[in-house]
Amino acid sequence: QVQLVESGGGLVQAGGSLRLSCAASRSMPSINAMGWYRQAPGKQRELVAALTRGGKTNYADSVKGRFTISRDNAKRTMYLQMNGLKPEDTAVYYCAARTTSDPYEYDYWGQGTQVTVSS
Repeated sequence: QVQLVESGGGLVQAGGSLRLSCAASRSMPSINAMGWYRQAPGKQRELVAALTRGGKTNYADSVKGRFTISRDNAKRTMYLQMNGLKPEDTAVYYCAARTTSDPYEYDYWGQGTQVTVSS
């Protein structure tokens, strides 16, 4: 088991930046990838960015060129740098980790952090 704790959300004006952090309670060699999801009111949860154990990244089309996912293994922390934020980026952002090979089947989830972008 691993606990994931997000931080870094908040209120920002359009065009601004935020950096989200996701701290894992312990290292787990079985984790194949970690990712960031988001869910806006009335919408389905969507995968925003993912980072595999091997370092491969994947981004939703809507955030490509604006968001960057990264990690610091020594700190057991994953980050999501969000630049050029838009009001449509407003959502609760969740950190997740998966031990499966299915790119959309995540086992562990954080509690979420709210990101609000004002126009």
